Amino acid sequence: MDMKVAYETMLGLAAEMVLDDALRKHRTEKIYEAIDVALAKGDAESFRRLTDELKTIQ
Repeated sequence: MDMKVAYETMLGLAAEMVLDDALRKHRTEKIYEAIDVALAKGDAESFRRLTDELKTIQ
Protein backbone atom coordinates (compact mmCIF):
# COMPACT_ATOMS: atom_id res chain seq x y z
CA MET A 1 0.00 0.00 0.00
CA ASP A 2 1.56 3.30 -0.94
CA MET A 3 1.69 6.22 1.49
CA LYS A 4 -1.01 8.25 -0.28
CA VAL A 5 -3.53 5.41 -0.05
CA ALA A 6 -2.63 4.79 3.60
CA TYR A 7 -3.00 8.51 4.40
CA GLU A 8 -6.37 8.75 2.65
CA THR A 9 -7.57 5.66 4.48
CA MET A 10 -6.52 7.07 7.85
CA LEU A 11 -8.10 10.43 7.03
CA GLY A 12 -11.35 8.69 6.10
CA LEU A 13 -11.34 6.73 9.34
CA ALA A 14 -10.71 9.88 11.37
CA ALA A 15 -13.58 11.67 9.62
CA GLU A 16 -15.87 8.73 10.31
CA MET A 17 -14.93 8.77 13.99
CA VAL A 18 -15.67 12.50 14.25
CA LEU A 19 -19.04 12.04 12.55
CA ASP A 20 -19.95 9.07 14.76
CA ASP A 21 -19.09 11.08 17.86
CA ALA A 22 -21.16 14.06 16.71
CA LEU A 23 -24.16 11.84 15.95
CA ARG A 24 -23.88 10.11 19.34
CA LYS A 25 -23.72 13.48 21.15
CA HIS A 26 -26.74 14.76 19.22
CA ARG A 27 -28.77 11.62 19.97
CA THR A 28 -27.75 11.81 23.63
CA GLU A 29 -29.04 15.39 23.85
CA LYS A 30 -32.33 14.37 22.23
CA ILE A 31 -32.71 11.44 24.64
CA TYR A 32 -32.14 13.72 27.65
CA GLU A 33 -34.81 16.09 26.32
CA ALA A 34 -37.24 13.19 25.85
CA ILE A 35 -36.43 11.89 29.35
CA ASP A 36 -37.32 15.31 30.77
CA VAL A 37 -40.66 15.21 28.93
CA ALA A 38 -41.35 11.64 30.11
CA LEU A 39 -40.63 12.65 33.70
CA ALA A 40 -42.87 15.72 33.44
CA LYS A 41 -45.71 13.54 32.09
CA GLY A 42 -45.10 10.73 34.56
CA ASP A 43 -44.56 8.31 31.65
CA ALA A 44 -42.61 5.52 33.33
CA GLU A 45 -42.49 3.28 30.24
CA SER A 46 -40.97 5.96 28.02
CA PHE A 47 -38.56 6.88 30.80
CA ARG A 48 -37.36 3.27 31.10
CA ARG A 49 -37.03 2.85 27.33
CA LEU A 50 -35.11 6.09 26.95
CA THR A 51 -32.76 5.43 29.85
CA ASP A 52 -32.06 1.94 28.43
CA GLU A 53 -31.23 3.51 25.06
CA LEU A 54 -29.02 6.08 26.76
CA LYS A 55 -27.08 3.33 28.51
CA THR A 56 -26.43 1.54 25.21
CA ILE A 57 -24.93 4.58 23.46
CA GLN A 58 -22.73 5.80 26.30
